[in-house]
Amino acid sequence: MTIWPARWDSIIRLLRWHKPAGRLILLVPALWAVVLASRGNPDWGLVVLVVVGAFTTSAAGCVVNDLWDRDIDPLVERTKTRPLASREVTVTVAVMVGLVALGCAWGLTFFLNPFTFWLCVAAVPLIGFYPAAKRFFPVPQLVLSLCWGFAVLIGWAAVTGGLTMVTGGLWGATVLWTMGFDTVYALADREDDLRVGVRSSAIFFGQYAVLAVGGFFFGDGSFIAGLGATDGTRDGLLSVSRLGSRLVGLAILATQSTQTPG
Repeated sequence: MTIWPARWDSIIRLLRWHKPAGRLILLVPALWAVVLASRGNPDWGLVVLVVVGAFTTSAAGCVVNDLWDRDIDPLVERTKTRPLASREVTVTVAVMVGLVALGCAWGLTFFLNPFTFWLCVAAVPLIGFYPAAKRFFPVPQLVLSLCWGFAVLIGWAAVTGGLTMVTGGLWGATVLWTMGFDTVYALADREDDLRVGVRSSAIFFGQYAVLAVGGFFFGDGSFIAGLGATDGTRDGLLSVSRLGSRLVGLAILATQSTQTPG
């Protein structure tokens, strides 16, 4: 009687649904794009589609990441209790769960326009490549940032059927924002990553990692401020700018803290 609750709990942790913060940081740029592209009056059906899509896509990405890292995660303090690392979940179960999550995300794409559908297709190789990147690419967080950037492209194109210069600015802000928060995560793992032999932005920037985090968030804010001066986006971006200033403050506190999210 106790097997199924434990198994489902492990699957929920495999999908990271027990920690919604990670899903929200993917959802935020996607909703930025939907709200701004629709001039503050989004179609609520599309909003629901984007929310569900963010949860299913990030779930599939987490499973792919953990499958790649199942022999590395046990050696890293922050990740050693993940279900695959601790062998609570078998590789077969993880593959099945990942395919279900990917299938759900794929099914949602058929409710989108053709251009947005192909943007979703283009994002898949990057999502699959990210876990491998940390084995040889000096700044794997850049690959993750490009994956996150697709949330903006897909959200915007879902509303308008195309992309604009404003989309490019919002994409740039999102890439820098992601580089900032994921370098904060990498700082927590730096010693373990050096010992295991994987790459990260925290290792790449070394003693300047905290300054790099500040630089990424400054660049993010600069993009947002630039977009705020663009006709048709100013009102919506005022609230985004206020949110961004709070995120910068939180990032500075995070880099000074020994307690980091798992």
